[in-house]
Amino acid sequence: MDDLAPDTTVDPALAGEMAAWRHDFHRHPELGFAEHRTAARVAELLAGFGLEVHTGIGGTGVVGVLQRGNGTGCIALRSDMDALPILEANGFAHRSGHEGVMHACGHDGHMAMLLGAARHLAAEGRFSGRAVFVFQPNEEHGKGAAAMLADGLVERFGLHEVYGMHNIPGMEVGTFATRAGPITASESLFEIDIAARGGHAALPHMGVDAITVGAEVVGALQTIVARKLDPARNGVVSVTEFVTDGQRNVLPGRAMLRGDCRALDPGTDAAIEAHMRRIVAGIAAAHGVGAEVSYETVFPATINAPGCVAAAAAAMPGMDTACNPKLFSEDFAHFAAAVPGCFVLTGNGDSAPLHAADYDFSDAALGHGAGFWVRLVETRLAEGGAELPAEVSADGPGGG
Repeated sequence: MDDLAPDTTVDPALAGEMAAWRHDFHRHPELGFAEHRTAARVAELLAGFGLEVHTGIGGTGVVGVLQRGNGTGCIALRSDMDALPILEANGFAHRSGHEGVMHACGHDGHMAMLLGAARHLAAEGRFSGRAVFVFQPNEEHGKGAAAMLADGLVERFGLHEVYGMHNIPGMEVGTFATRAGPITASESLFEIDIAARGGHAALPHMGVDAITVGAEVVGALQTIVARKLDPARNGVVSVTEFVTDGQRNVLPGRAMLRGDCRALDPGTDAAIEAHMRRIVAGIAAAHGVGAEVSYETVFPATINAPGCVAAAAAAMPGMDTACNPKLFSEDFAHFAAAVPGCFVLTGNGDSAPLHAADYDFSDAALGHGAGFWVRLVETRLAEGGAELPAEVSADGPGGG
């Protein structure tokens, strides 16, 4: 896709600056709501570009505002800032300097791309309206977007639409993809506490072994997706922890199962929870034991508004607008539920997987990402443009 070459959208010198910013962020990773150095550096750069800068939004969030002309339309572009509690395995010069913390999801690259776009647009942007650059804390735990929204992000800055972008390993650098409707899944965390009756390992008939009950629950939970959901409705149910109070010759009286569920729409998520509660109650009753289920949806599904998808595609000819949805989760979902939005995927090439200890964002992708942001602002807020068309939000916040 030659039309996506970095030097067709941003100055090659700016691509070099973006790489330097990214390497600096990568060397100094910070966890969610502790992005103090990161936020200060982002604010410093935005102010240096001439943007109006607001800090402390939703904790450590930063917002830069760039107004051009008399247009009344306003779009927000969002990047995440937080790192992960992972010990980095890379040996390059910009590896993490904070032991046990690293940018293993590419948020360092996301920040650098959005900063590059802000710099380019501040210097020579051709648009009329307001571009708002949102740097969000604590994406990984699903807390930052809600915190910024609770701090009045939409109302304070008059947002009409919001756009986000995430890199995808294995997807070619310089390519982009999105889709209308659900693009990333919800994530729900569950705990199942089984209260049985322990006893001697040699006398199992005198108690009720919590491991046996728990194992039966684990197997039965797999029937939710396999036999209880419509096969056309994607879902995942995974038990990730099985903890008991048993010993070498002691049958456990308590068992705790923990796990993770994914779904692409609220109805499927609700169905998974209802089936889980019914299964656990039935097995517990059959064995004469107690069981409690807690189920918390931490991330909702990200739902792209059709009008915003069309706007993103218009800014980047050749974009795939019918990609398969992803079963990972994204805090951007909260923004897309508040105002019409679009979440876009971009290629990171042949890199290690996200959240892997040897992952690194590709510097070759920086110019492409910044170029997309520039094109989006200049096409969505075309010079002389008035307020964004009402039909974009005709389906309500978040689209269909």
